[in-house]
Amino acid sequence: MAYKITLIPGDGIGPEVTQAAVRILEATGLKFEWETFAAGADAYEKYHEYIPKELIESIERTHVGFKGPITTPIGGGFSSINVELRKKFELYANFRPIRNLPHIPTRYPDVDLIIVRENTEGLYSGIEHEVVPGVVESLKIMTEKACTRISRFAFEYARKNQRKKIHAIHKANIMKLSDGLFLRCARNVAKDYPEITYAEHIVDNAHSRTLTYAARNIAAPSHRPP
Repeated sequence: MAYKITLIPGDGIGPEVTQAAVRILEATGLKFEWETFAAGADAYEKYHEYIPKELIESIERTHVGFKGPITTPIGGGFSSINVELRKKFELYANFRPIRNLPHIPTRYPDVDLIIVRENTEGLYSGIEHEVVPGVVESLKIMTEKACTRISRFAFEYARKNQRKKIHAIHKANIMKLSDGLFLRCARNVAKDYPEITYAEHIVDNAHSRTLTYAARNIAAPSHRPP
């Protein structure tokens, strides 16, 4: 049996990276059928769409998307392909485990940290407009549904994997309504997981010393891009 996977090689270094990754997967001996599609500027030249409908249909059919880096224009141009795909398929949880590589000396040994970041709201809402010439307004959208959902994801992962601590990283000292909502949702979810220690840090203070102190057994829900 062959596994069908939607492959998006990307642009720039994307094709080189994905080609190497494909070789690694195929070296396992498993059989794959790759449905390959362009996205971004390359797709627009061919389809006049940055995310072709055929690509969306392929992901809906295969349920697996394997994507290389895709250029996002800076200061203009089309929206991030990453963000658009996240919103389309409700890929709300960015999950990033961080561990030391074995046998490599480091200032902070035995790091075992997981960052869980909300992927679809906050500054990723991407809602902007020019109020008057020279004045631009960007909206940071936060909803109770998304704040609760990302918090629940982090706590559920912690429970299933015997993690003992969760720290919510926020900017509620300044963004009292938006990040305040995030903290209230995280606190409410924390009540359902009494075996997990819950704490909070202002993002300015979440530097290496804080994270190193809390390095073991943490999942950290965050509603802010890095």
